[in-house]
Order: sequence, then structure tokens, then C-alpha cells
Amino acid sequence: MRTAIIIAAGLVLAALFVFGGRFIGQTAALGAKIFIALWFIAAALNMWLGVAKAGYSFMEELPIFLAIFAVPAAAAGFVWWKYS
Repeated sequence: MRTAIIIAAGLVLAALFVFGGRFIGQTAALGAKIFIALWFIAAALNMWLGVAKAGYSFMEELPIFLAIFAVPAAAAGFVWWKYS
């Protein structure tokens, strides 16, 4: 359930970054690019917490990291592709 919540939060943040990019007078693609970079850091931090604090191995956390990063990043990547 935690993974689904984080993915949903990532999708909401992606939308906020896209709209934020347009709000400041730039393109939606710029907001998507910035989101993808920051979301990678957030997903990596989540993976590190799973390994360091929750006791999972790196290989156990890797598929979760990929899902948490890829779903919102793919949505932002689509916006980047569509509006650039």
C-alpha cells in the first residue's frame, strides 16, 4: 500500500510541476524535466531508507525503486515529449 501511495503522490507532484512550469511563464516540458530529476532523487532516497532503515536488501528494494520512479517519470516524460 505504501508503494501505491508514493506513486500516487509522484503523479500529483508531476502535475504540480507541469502546471508550475506553465504558471511561471515557461513550458510544461520544463516543469516535467525538473520533476524527473527531483523525483529520481526522491525515489533513490526512498530506496535508501528501505535498505538502511527497514532492513531490506538492495535487490529486494530495486524493483520497488523502479516502479516508484518509472510510473510518475513516464507520465512526466510523456508531457515533456508532447509539449516540447
